[in-house]
Amino acid sequence: MIERRPFEGLGGADHGWLNAKHHFSFANYYDPKRMSWGNLRVWNDDEIAAGTGFPPHPHADMEIITYVRDGAITHEDSLGNKGRTVAGDVQVMSAGTGIRHAEYNAEPDLTRIFQIWIEPTRRGEKPSWGSKPFPKGDRAGQFVVLASGFDGDADALPIRTDARVVAATLNAGDSADYPLGAARRAYLVPAKGEVEVNGVRLNARDGAAIAQEDVVTVKALSDAEIVLVDAA
Repeated sequence: MIERRPFEGLGGADHGWLNAKHHFSFANYYDPKRMSWGNLRVWNDDEIAAGTGFPPHPHADMEIITYVRDGAITHEDSLGNKGRTVAGDVQVMSAGTGIRHAEYNAEPDLTRIFQIWIEPTRRGEKPSWGSKPFPKGDRAGQFVVLASGFDGDADALPIRTDARVVAATLNAGDSADYPLGAARRAYLVPAKGEVEVNGVRLNARDGAAIAQEDVVTVKALSDAEIVLVDAA
């Protein structure tokens, strides 16, 4: 089962400095049919104007993954962490017992991100933050694990949940398989390009809610960059 969720049908709001689209209910956008997908709770498609950003604010008991599509995001938090994550790379914040953070676009141009929230399966632990480069060349033609709660994914950023975030870059005409398993769910968004997912066509920034599929096969109809969350 694959349900296409067209980008133009997503909820959201344009705040001037922030143009946000929400794949799931978030802030002032509420849709009882789109509250979550497995333990995936939020997938926001954010465009942040140059020199602006999210001022310090709190979180607790949530795994927050930021995938930078264009530009860069600069992070600061109450643990003293500071870092800049550039396009194609990923940062993870495990909010745990509580953390305050700020995210700014300190660049001269627009920054575009996917911000993904996943419900943790381990709660009450100390908060943490980390960032890691994931060169697009390393995921050419195949899915690479970016963040994971599974012990075997040693090269990924750790998250405290039964989930995995993966990405692939495909040239037009190429395909990549992800072995999901029929008992799990996935949510997939092409950051760039047009693709077919098990025969269902998606345009850039469309969402695909996937269930009861043993294998997810993505075929690129144009050069594409794909992000997928494998959620319990």
